[in-house]
This record gives sequence, structure tokens and C-alpha cells, in this order.
Amino acid sequence: MKFAVLADIHGNALALQAVLQDMQSQGVSEAVNLGDFFSGPLQARDTADMLMAQDFPSIRGNHDRILIEQPPEEMGLSDRAAFDQLSPQHLQWIKALPATRTVFEEVFLCHGTPSSDTAYWLERVEDTGTVRAAKLAEVLKEAEEIYASLILCGHTHIPRVQRLPDGRTILNPGSVGCPAYDDIAPAPHHMQTGTPNASYAIVEKQNGQWITTFRSIPYASDAASAYAAQNGRHDWAHALKTGWFES
Repeated sequence: MKFAVLADIHGNALALQAVLQDMQSQGVSEAVNLGDFFSGPLQARDTADMLMAQDFPSIRGNHDRILIEQPPEEMGLSDRAAFDQLSPQHLQWIKALPATRTVFEEVFLCHGTPSSDTAYWLERVEDTGTVRAAKLAEVLKEAEEIYASLILCGHTHIPRVQRLPDGRTILNPGSVGCPAYDDIAPAPHHMQTGTPNASYAIVEKQNGQWITTFRSIPYASDAASAYAAQNGRHDWAHALKTGWFES
């Protein structure tokens, strides 16, 4: 069993195209997608068309949920930018997706944690805004009653893999299209990878164990950055060009 794990594309069609091409070069045709497909000042419509054509097993992320639940006039800038590009067919595709699901009989998909699409699983944010790795007890608490051998999550945009004491593996593949961002909850903080590359993972089960290969793919990130700048989002432009939210 071998497949790719994609997450947090955020409307970056250029990054998604590069990842799909890299998958092909690696001989991987199957993938799963962990949500937050479109929201951002980029190319939501093109991203939607590509994803719907691929028909990968997918789940909704928190930004996808906003696109189908929140009135457009109440959306944030990134969600509204995506909403204005998407067709009713694209939105209906999102509505048909679950928040979590199990695929291949032993692979569990969620966006943040099994119970929340906005919570961080493998990281924690201190009151000071410092981001740290979650402690084992914190990770285990979220994994209760999830019996899959491979548990996949996204949301933080940070590539990370952990093996639990009972042998289960939890994997975050990183973000295909958004290498850095800021947030105000639970305290103001930055998440940043330090590279403009598109991130995803390839997993393969061999001899009963999951093998993870993280892929960091250069692509036309300057063009994506320019697109964000043209849409008035210089914060996104800097993040896409550098992989850092702050200089």
C-alpha cells in the first residue's frame, strides 16, 4: 500500500500542480487530501477543478467549512477571496465531504484533531505565542478511540510524524500551498516552515510498518507570491516567497 498525503493547499494551484507532477515522477497515483483546499488570495477555481478531476478521498478543513456555512459578507479576506471564485458545483463538492473518515480500512483522516478542525494536534501554542511540540500525554489524549494504524492530520502546515507507544503513527504532511501564516487563537502566533517549497508526504506500508517520506518540492513560488501581491495580500506574498511569515 503506497499513497500520497496532501493537506492545506489553500488555493495554490501552482503548488498543487507541482505536487501532482512529483507524485507521477515517484510512481504514486493514489492520494488522500486533508482539507483547506481553497481559502487564500490565489487560484481557488483552478485548484478546485484540478482536485475534482483527481477524485482523491478527501475531508473538509475548517476553512472549507466556513465556505459552506458562513455568509460571504462575514467571511475573512482569504475565505471571501476563494468564495468569490468558486462555482455552485465547487461548493456542492465541499458540502458532500465529511469532517473525518477512514480509508484503506486502517487509515484515519482528520484536519486538526478527531474532534476539532481548528485544534492543533502535534503542536501547542503557549500564552506567550511560543509554539512547541505537543507532549506525549497531550497527543495520546486526542488519539483515544482512534484505532487506525495510521492517523493523518493537517491544519498546522508543519510536516511532522510521531509514533505512539502502541505502534500507531500520526502524520502531518505539511502544507502544499501555504508555508507560513499567523493566527490569533489560542494566542497570537506564527506558524512557518522557512521554505517556500510545496510540502506533502508519501506513505507506504512494508512488513506491517508505515514508512514516511516527506517531499519538499520547489515550484514557481515567486509567481504565486506575485499573484497574492496583485490581490493586495502582501502578508501572503512574503510567506509564499520565503516560507517565513515574519522577516
